[in-house]
Amino acid sequence: MKEFKIRCSAIGKIMTNARSKTETLSKTTKTYLEEWSKEQIYNRKKEVFSKYIDKGNAVEVESLNFIAKELNYNSLVKNDESFENGFLTGTPDAILDDHIIDVKNSWDCFSFPLYFSSVPNKDYYWQAQGYMALTDIDRYKLIYTLMDTPEDLIQREFFGDESTDLVSFANKYKYSDIESKYRIKVFEIYRNEEDIRKIYNRVEECRSYLKSLWVDLNF
Repeated sequence: MKEFKIRCSAIGKIMTNARSKTETLSKTTKTYLEEWSKEQIYNRKKEVFSKYIDKGNAVEVESLNFIAKELNYNSLVKNDESFENGFLTGTPDAILDDHIIDVKNSWDCFSFPLYFSSVPNKDYYWQAQGYMALTDIDRYKLIYTLMDTPEDLIQREFFGDESTDLVSFANKYKYSDIESKYRIKVFEIYRNEEDIRKIYNRVEECRSYLKSLWVDLNF
């Protein structure tokens, strides 16, 4: 069995607090670890599908180009290099000399964090700390963008909706007519050594829990 390391995008799943003070790991964490363990035992990977993931993947490069234009970067190139240390693995979206950029593309204007003044999702804070630990970079920009939804995803969403026509329906998911300042939101996060140590300690606790699972299975 390979040694457990946490993907930066999943760090939030192991950093939740247990409800009982006598428990080290939360139910959320244990469920995640049990699924990870099954992936190793059965040599199968659990697939996760959603329209939100599909849109994010489809417009990722477009989002980077939009960010480069709006924030005056010469260009932004999607990073394909994966990083790994003794506890973490991950592939940041874009890496510059002095900071990392991670892009989150909102499904629609109602899920876009226009009025938020701090990181909307704690999981993304933990993801940021993980990426900074892996790359030895101290600054991180979490950037939400609101891009037009690709036609195929709009049609898939529209299927079965008889209350309107496709053109009217599609307009709800297109935002290129909106001022750019309402389509981009930047949150800056800085490296926190104490929180990085918390992640590493939690990974060690996760490894101990996994060993207890495998003992029960005589694995």
